[in-house]
Amino acid sequence: MTQFKIDETFRDDYTFRNSDGAILRFPFPFEQDDYMYSFNVELHRKGGPTGAYENYFDIDEHYVSECRERALVLLQDPSRCLVLDHMESAEWDTLELIMECLASDYPEHFELHRDPDSWRWINRPLEIEHSFIFGDRSTLPCSPFEYITRQAQGDFLLQDHRNNNLYIDGGMVTSQADWSLEFDVGMSFIEWHAPVPLAHEMGVFESAVNYLMQMEYGIPVRRLNWTMTVNPRLDTSQENYPVWGPDRRTITRQNIGSKLHLRVELQAAWRLPRSNAILFSVRGYLASLDDISRVPKWARRLHRVIKNLHPEIADYKGISGYRDLVTEHMAQFDDGAPTSPGTQPDTKTLI
Repeated sequence: MTQFKIDETFRDDYTFRNSDGAILRFPFPFEQDDYMYSFNVELHRKGGPTGAYENYFDIDEHYVSECRERALVLLQDPSRCLVLDHMESAEWDTLELIMECLASDYPEHFELHRDPDSWRWINRPLEIEHSFIFGDRSTLPCSPFEYITRQAQGDFLLQDHRNNNLYIDGGMVTSQADWSLEFDVGMSFIEWHAPVPLAHEMGVFESAVNYLMQMEYGIPVRRLNWTMTVNPRLDTSQENYPVWGPDRRTITRQNIGSKLHLRVELQAAWRLPRSNAILFSVRGYLASLDDISRVPKWARRLHRVIKNLHPEIADYKGISGYRDLVTEHMAQFDDGAPTSPGTQPDTKTLI
């Protein structure tokens, strides 16, 4: 049974820390010693290189604290959860999918009971027990999409499939990496990704749209994305840039190991049954450079990836201002030994 850290913070005093187990289950994003954009999609099956892949929606030791952080963000800015009116069917699809998966994968923490008249949902970690009528939003305290995504880690996006294209028509986004749901809602998939350098010339997003539009129900897929964040802050939205942006100037040789975090998104895409929309789950993970340095393979590889990173990608990932410091810091953990293919840690213990 997962032991939850209930008092962690992702702002102010930043008490977030990864246990040894959380480090070993981290979804390290680099399969090789260099990095370039690619359409790195695979089937979203249970199981993978680390424990983060064990279930469809990952619940870990930070669950309770992350849900509390989401509530704080929504209290300050309710626009972080927006769903266009025509997406109500997709909202109920999302609620059903997440409830079914959590109840099946974590029966010690979640239960879903369905009878002809009502559903009963039990969330023990958050002390929620609620009966409602599926399809009747008046029986929930908020919209079905907001209700269930308040109880899950990571961000969620609803994309409508129409006019031979995908459109971002809803989302619960409280831990995004420097973008704005309120600004992007209603955009097509290509428009949403317009700021990404180099990938458009490579045709990455055109291929992604074509692939996603052919997705079938019951066959979800996944991929990894990454950036770097100063301090273990989840809310790095464009709206809040004046709060977190200045942190970039606080990195020094002395504090980079503890302050700079590799931020990885395990992104999964699901075709929803009634609405035919696509749900994107964007589960975010944070690991400091100190955490990464405790896994020899990952430490070597991160040094090589950052050292050889294309300048435009380094700028887009937000690390151009301290890239040399990252490379210098991680060099001490790179003994020149070869690294095995894949993202698995190749160890069960940390140094």
